Amino acid sequence: MPLSLDSYLGSLPQALQLRAKRTELLASNLANVDTPNFKARDIDFRAAMDKAHHNQLQLKATQSGHIQDPAASTGGVPVQFRVPNQPALDGNTVNAETEKSQFSENAVQYQATLHFLSSKFSSLKATLKGE
Repeated sequence: MPLSLDSYLGSLPQALQLRAKRTELLASNLANVDTPNFKARDIDFRAAMDKAHHNQLQLKATQSGHIQDPAASTGGVPVQFRVPNQPALDGNTVNAETEKSQFSENAVQYQATLHFLSSKFSSLKATLKGE
């Protein structure tokens, strides 16, 4: 019975891409911790995975005057602004401790996803070798 690589790997490649994009956003938040009026952004990982899993339709501009999809600038990933616990007087909503915590948690989850993906390839390699 034929098996496609996409079905074998499941949602791991999409999860890895989302984790990488989230890393970029969190790093951007940390880099702009002192930028006036900067709004902290993040990804709702569960909603993004649901969207990838259900293959929802993407908006497509057919003319240059069309309104752009906000997710288009982030590679199709829906980005949200983080609600601050206590916004700064200059309008910045980045909380360095929260961002560091989220960044660390995302890094661990990225490594775990990478490990699971690697083990899938190792199992496939062993199967192909007949081990």
